Amino acid sequence: MKIAVLDGHTLNPGDLSWAPLEALGACRVYERTAPADTVARARDAAVVLTNKTVLDAASLAALPDLRYIGVLATGTNVVDLAAARARGIPVTNVPGYSTPSVVQLTFALLLELTHHVGLHAEGVRAGRWSRSPDFCYWETPLLELAGRTFGCVGFGHVGRGVARVASAFGCPVLVHTRTPPVPSPAGIEFVDLETLFRTSDVVSLHCPLTDATRHLVNTERLAWMKPAAFLLNTGRGPLVDETALAAALNEGRLAGAGLDVLSVEPPPATNPLLTARNCLITPHLGWATRAARERLLAQAVDNVRAFLAGRPQNVVN
Repeated sequence: MKIAVLDGHTLNPGDLSWAPLEALGACRVYERTAPADTVARARDAAVVLTNKTVLDAASLAALPDLRYIGVLATGTNVVDLAAARARGIPVTNVPGYSTPSVVQLTFALLLELTHHVGLHAEGVRAGRWSRSPDFCYWETPLLELAGRTFGCVGFGHVGRGVARVASAFGCPVLVHTRTPPVPSPAGIEFVDLETLFRTSDVVSLHCPLTDATRHLVNTERLAWMKPAAFLLNTGRGPLVDETALAAALNEGRLAGAGLDVLSVEPPPATNPLLTARNCLITPHLGWATRAARERLLAQAVDNVRAFLAGRPQNVVN
């Protein structure tokens, strides 16, 4: 059986081993695949693994040998699920592998917005502490999280993890989700979206991208937020109307934002958030710790192994 990995570099830039996957069949791993090369590279493979390389209906129609698609991520919007289902091709994903790492990055962004560790470390290296007339100094206001209301939009694996850490910081936690758990976890209040946006000092996005959540954060909802509040997005870039967010930041209607995802990745130089006031952007690295990538690769191989054994798991279509 032939296996093709269309874009293996981000998952494994050389610090992990493909050997467990190679043990399952004749395996070709491409670091990256341009759209024009997708069909040619996948043409004779029964198993195709992809992270961000798109497999649309036209591509699937040109791959008669294809029997299985494994997405090397949790989100599956790169695959035309309906077209795959019509062909009887199971599509699998890897849920939950990056939860601890994404929770960690969420607070790394928030702590930089509140304590400005990077800014002050750079100042020390530039000699500003050595030249200070006092034993300490700070260049921006420093904010304490304890007592500030933390709002989570979404309450899946990551949302739950973020809520636990926010509670540990002493933050009252509000959550908006379509299906609140019963019974409710202690210390968490489930509210409607408007209440969350109007009340929270921090709004953190952890919901899936759907037609209903695209541009969830827009001009109207940004106007609901406190001018001193922060917005965090470690979920999906299109959850945010980037033009509206840039305007809110530049006009002082929002104190700051911490983002690990954008609507187009990598972003064009014209993205207004790249130059927006007090906007921290990291290059979609929340999932990329070695520990998370090890879990991702191991689960992806387990998914292929389960398919070959006639017991597909983590099927999304």
